[in-house]
Amino acid sequence: MNIKTRFPPSPTGFLHVGSLRTALYNYLFAKKHGGTFLVRVEDTDRERLVEGAVESLIRTLETVGITYDEGPILIDGKLSEKGSNGPYTQSQRLPIYAEHAQKLVEQGSAYYCFCSKERLEELRSQQQIAKLQTKYDRQCLKLDHEEISRRLEAGESHVIRLLIPDGETTFQDEIRGSITISNSEIDDQVLMKADSFPTYHLAVVVDDHLMGVTHIIRGEEWISSVPKHVILYHAFGFPMPSFAHLPLILNADKSKLSKRQGDVAVEDYLTKGYLPEALVNFIALLGFNPSGDREIYTVKELVEAFELSKVNKSGAVFDRLKLDWMNGQYIRSSDSVRLFELAHPYFGAASTLPDEQKKKILEVEKERLVTLKDLEERVEMFVRLPEYPATELVWKKADAQDATLHLTNLLKLIESADVSVFEKRELIEEVIKKYIRDNGYQNGNVLWPLRVALSGQRQSAGPFELLWVLGREEGIVRIQTGIYKLTS
Repeated sequence: MNIKTRFPPSPTGFLHVGSLRTALYNYLFAKKHGGTFLVRVEDTDRERLVEGAVESLIRTLETVGITYDEGPILIDGKLSEKGSNGPYTQSQRLPIYAEHAQKLVEQGSAYYCFCSKERLEELRSQQQIAKLQTKYDRQCLKLDHEEISRRLEAGESHVIRLLIPDGETTFQDEIRGSITISNSEIDDQVLMKADSFPTYHLAVVVDDHLMGVTHIIRGEEWISSVPKHVILYHAFGFPMPSFAHLPLILNADKSKLSKRQGDVAVEDYLTKGYLPEALVNFIALLGFNPSGDREIYTVKELVEAFELSKVNKSGAVFDRLKLDWMNGQYIRSSDSVRLFELAHPYFGAASTLPDEQKKKILEVEKERLVTLKDLEERVEMFVRLPEYPATELVWKKADAQDATLHLTNLLKLIESADVSVFEKRELIEEVIKKYIRDNGYQNGNVLWPLRVALSGQRQSAGPFELLWVLGREEGIVRIQTGIYKLTS
């Protein structure tokens, strides 16, 4: 059996982190079983379309490293297709849905409905007042063939509805087990709208069958729709795929993840300097953990370990602190060349500095970064010395005289040191620590005033790193400024 999964986003905005998890789990499952993963754009809800959303979606998937075997792709900024079952955009497949809907009508599994929007709203209102389930009352199911033909020929506005059979519908969920829903709870779903576009329910069943999808992995909010789909599969005589419904992603207060309590768009996190691989690792563990004794996994390791049986049924909390921690881990362990490429937009005031100096800044600051965007604030001190009071230069119980002594001696030491010393942090450290050892000084009395003089801050990289980044000449200027503050 050739395993095939799909990710079918609607181009109605940015990619939600929950949608990223759905795409990721479909990708992991397909790759685990040597199968195929496709992306299909579901754009039949024309009122909610957002211009450029498809292109944004594709770029985001590319950025986070989720590659697909079939679907729409961007070539030189223009949409194209990859795969033999396309087109993979539903608005380009309308004749296919119309043909399948007509087949259902002809076999008695669906029917034409001519009810006006006003009548349907009034029916719904009356049912709500009577505290009844809001469902279509099947008025148009009573129409005879002649009246239907007459109204169709007259061009009267209509939809096609699915005729829900009596009884109940049972299906097996790979995560939740057997689920049974009474058909009396299911409305006669509209399959084809008055604008000749299919609804989600018809299009998704037809496309999943025609594209050979074997496993449907999606969010638990779709569970209530599965009986409609199962009924459609039976009506068409299609083989039934496997279903798996993922748990919700929750806020810290256990409410459904929403924009009101923080960012929900993948693009927002990427813009804020979260590394794509950190985001993918974090999202993968929202509802699934391969072993429980570690947090950092490569995509290859996730593919090898992924099993639907390991996915939790209960909701997964989106822990921003955990994401921050994980992102910091990835920043510190990333390849220097790749990290510099990702960090390039975040150098802010330091963007005009030479690349070699910016690479040094990133090297010393990455130990303290949560996101790459944090660089924008941290690079300021390398461009210009912040204003600070002379008292900051004094170490604990020492005094201004002691701080002045050490800065003066260090100034002479740096001025006399060979230029080659400043090419490596280790050499700078060796020279300064030798001064401390030879004179029997305490590290704090020497290194504290030096660090503050170089950074203008109580918290910064160490003095050896600062001198390495700033260079000899700028280091001399800043130490002179510190001495002036202490003696004036």
